[in-house]
Amino acid sequence: MNRVRVGVQAEDPITLAGLTSFLKTRTELFVVANPAEADVIVFAADRVNAKILTDMRHSAQQWSMPRVLVTNELNPADVLGAVESRVVAVLPRTAATGSRLINSVIAAAKGGAMMPPNLLGELLKQVDYLQREVLTPKGLNASGLTSREVDVLRLMADGLDTAEIAQQLCYSERTVKNVVYGVTNRLNLRNRPHAVAYAMRVGAI
Repeated sequence: MNRVRVGVQAEDPITLAGLTSFLKTRTELFVVANPAEADVIVFAADRVNAKILTDMRHSAQQWSMPRVLVTNELNPADVLGAVESRVVAVLPRTAATGSRLINSVIAAAKGGAMMPPNLLGELLKQVDYLQREVLTPKGLNASGLTSREVDVLRLMADGLDTAEIAQQLCYSERTVKNVVYGVTNRLNLRNRPHAVAYAMRVGAI
């Protein structure tokens, strides 16, 4: 079995040293000094506050791999912010046994997630609120695309040109071009292939 490469981050040097020392003893894992080389990052903090959330967000902008968060306190209102920072597993620090931590890291490396039931429930509530109060009123879905944009991008992915898409959807060619321009401009996408790739990556098509 390939060893999971793990980067370690913590709010204080003592926690960092202890966590790094423990993870280095595990044969399933390989601790890397450079987070950019990691498959998973383990982030430990006694309490997740605004500064910690900001640090995690900046870290996620630099390195896109999943995070395992070990903490004693995570405000339910901050769960969505943590997930947006690529956190896929949350372990209460007091209950973070060696086996649970290792299982969480391995699950994260395989694309899985592990979260306490109360935080998972809060996350679902926040996502539902975001969908109902923010996205739906603007005609958007969770991917950030409108149903019209999804229709156009799906046909583009099938290889149809502007005229063929217009005919298929009973739009004018101008409308199709405006839809493509709108989505590429709003999401900072470079061109049509980039727009199609984005739609596929978020599971919209």
